Amino acid sequence: MREHSHKRTPSEKYVRSQGDISGQRDMPIFESRSLYTRAHADFIGSSSAFNSMFEVITAVAPRECPVIITGETGVGKEMVARQIHTASSRNGKIFVPVDCTTLTGQLFESQLFGHIKGAFTSAVDSTLGFFRAADGGTIFLDEISEIPLDLQAKLLRVLQDRSVTPLGSTKSCPIDVRILCATFRDLQDMVKKGTFRSDLYYRLDVVRIEVPPLRHRKEDILPLAEYFLANQSTFYSELPKAFSEQTKHLLLNYAWPGNVRELANAVERAYVLTPGPEILPAVLPFEVIISDSPSYPKDQLPTLDEVKRKVILQTLEYTKGRKIAASRILGIERRQLNRMLEKLKINFPQSKETAE
Repeated sequence: MREHSHKRTPSEKYVRSQGDISGQRDMPIFESRSLYTRAHADFIGSSSAFNSMFEVITAVAPRECPVIITGETGVGKEMVARQIHTASSRNGKIFVPVDCTTLTGQLFESQLFGHIKGAFTSAVDSTLGFFRAADGGTIFLDEISEIPLDLQAKLLRVLQDRSVTPLGSTKSCPIDVRILCATFRDLQDMVKKGTFRSDLYYRLDVVRIEVPPLRHRKEDILPLAEYFLANQSTFYSELPKAFSEQTKHLLLNYAWPGNVRELANAVERAYVLTPGPEILPAVLPFEVIISDSPSYPKDQLPTLDEVKRKVILQTLEYTKGRKIAASRILGIERRQLNRMLEKLKINFPQSKETAE
């Protein structure tokens, strides 16, 4: 693996960022920036929803048909695409993820299909483009629904002819590429509204895989959280830390609208704010802490002051009454914390050793 000047944290590795390979004459191996760099070892889940999805992945992986992967933001659609690639006959060949939201106009053609020198003003050299870079391997078109209509026709032609014509050239180049794509939108609805080409949709819609949101696979929340926590310990070369029982309860009872990506970030936050071996509730994100309020009837939400009081008390309990440490965790100034303590009539006992 190549050396990098910046050491990426585990959560940074999970959130995939697209590299620009279209501007390189000799295409390197496209390095994964996903946390899930070892396919089956890191593909975590035991829920029925996860197992149903995995069965489809196992069935479709050895085939060559296109696959549409759908699901909410943060569920791990690229991770599923990498699983398909790794379990296919193209394993060991290049996997190229493409963020279609960044491709517009001339940039779309240049990055996807390449260009020859002099094709446009800034084309000082010839480039391969994503499709030719992926020759022999798999190309993953992420958020394919964001491609403008006029550019969808050009993509359809590539899929039909299995060849690309670099921008500025008249010579077509044959390609052997497995097509996987993903979207969080309803493509069928877009076809009805005329915002997505029906011929492109039916060309791609051979097999569809729906990635379930994390709230529909609660059995997988703690194994994933513990996996992310272990990764943090490894990254920082520190002794392992563990979640307290109350922290586990909060993790399980939060809806995780940002799905796996949000969980990874929450675990990283909790890890870096915890000096000791046990992860307590106070270091979890605010929205995770307040999501569990068993003392309130379902038809009666707590007031904002009640929520603030609960979070401040939990934080002070965690810091053993140390206000400076509590204010850092809460992300506020010490003076602001003192004003809130006075307003909310919070009198947290402090010993001489913990008084600040």
